Amino acid sequence: MTRTAQEVLADAVRGLAPAEGANRLVPRIAAGEAPREVFAAFALEQHQVITSDRRSFAHLAARAAASDPASAGFFESLTRGEDLALSLLGPLTAACGLDEEAVRAHEPRPGCQAYPSYAAWLALGAEPVDAVVALTANFAAWGGYCAAVGAALREHYGFDNPACGFFDFFAGPAPELEERAVAAVTAGLESGRLSEPPAHRYGRLLQAYELMFWDALDGDHSM
Repeated sequence: MTRTAQEVLADAVRGLAPAEGANRLVPRIAAGEAPREVFAAFALEQHQVITSDRRSFAHLAARAAASDPASAGFFESLTRGEDLALSLLGPLTAACGLDEEAVRAHEPRPGCQAYPSYAAWLALGAEPVDAVVALTANFAAWGGYCAAVGAALREHYGFDNPACGFFDFFAGPAPELEERAVAAVTAGLESGRLSEPPAHRYGRLLQAYELMFWDALDGDHSM
């Protein structure tokens, strides 16, 4: 029985979802129990993450352009999204009392930068459509985390709407990106380029590095 792209993506989102309680920090934020310093650390680390991910997505788009235009479209959309995300990070950074010098001087935490480092690895060697599946699964978890944090920042920490815009952006629906993911996976199924075992392996590692990011925000700076 031939599976549809929607089924492939739904299986990845469901099968690669983090276990309940795997993210220890976001529930503490949602309850208003995390220290405010966590948000400054988040903003500083995300400046590094977004800059790196944007390059990775642009490279994946370039690699896919000739042979896999549907996947290229997905990564082009991600690249534009990273540009917007970086602009939305500014109000959060300012609300945390950080200026441009603080952003430039920040020494990133290895645990927070494992995710973009692995994304860069995928950009160099993964089949682009396999990366589409892996990233789509991760974005589902990331969007849920951002929704919880955005709500908590308003309710418990007194952040205004502009400061929460970064989280609102990732928590909100992304119909264009979803359509591009379906198009990419459809083309991958038709061409035989999509291979679910490596796609799920990539997704499993992305989810693990995602959790490492949150753990490192609230733990030892070396982690």
